[in-house]
Amino acid sequence: MNIYVGNLPYQTTEEDLKEMFEAFGEVESAAVIKDKVTGRSRGFGFVEMPSDADAQSAIAALNGNEMEGRAITVNEARPRSEGRRGGGGERRGPRGGGRGERRRFDHRDE
Repeated sequence: MNIYVGNLPYQTTEEDLKEMFEAFGEVESAAVIKDKVTGRSRGFGFVEMPSDADAQSAIAALNGNEMEGRAITVNEARPRSEGRRGGGGERRGPRGGGRGERRRFDHRDE
């Protein structure tokens, strides 16, 4: 089962996550999600446990617990929806190009 862990302290490592969940059973993987630009933690991560029973025990025991002064959120991870791909797409509006772009090349004052 894939488990979402939110509101993590920013200094939390993947090893910290793994150790926290190993108290409830085998952990296949633990990942802290990092910002692509800065490389810093985004404050959440995922833990994969092969046993659903162990995962449910971990969720029940850890959800709402404090970790370095922050109440963490622990629940079953939801699969990404098709509509949430992020990025891309055409932008319209003040910075989306279009009408304002033409003025750069307008040489009427010459």
